[in-house]
Amino acid sequence: MENYMIARFDEIEAVECPCGFSRRGFVSPDNPKATMHMVDVQQDALVHYHKKLTEIYFILEGNGEMELDGQRVPIKPLTAIFIKPGCRHRAVGKMKIVNVSIPAFDPEDEWFD
Repeated sequence: MENYMIARFDEIEAVECPCGFSRRGFVSPDNPKATMHMVDVQQDALVHYHKKLTEIYFILEGNGEMELDGQRVPIKPLTAIFIKPGCRHRAVGKMKIVNVSIPAFDPEDEWFD
């Protein structure tokens, strides 16, 4: 087994998610460390939070806002947001982002009020 992984996002099938479509890289049962997602935000996301995950959003394209614990912050390309567990958040507007989840993304750790 190699000591590295490669994700070719142009070959990963997009799955529907609460804010649009996500291509999820490095998702495997033997990788609990981190995952990387390329997300096409098509609509305002629902406010949600994670109890275990830390997320880093990196904005590639588009403009809009991030709602973070009720505060709206304008974003533009090349903006990065570090989202700690417990922070209620959502993307507002259409954009393309890279989302790094630490530890690896777990759909069971997505909570809505």
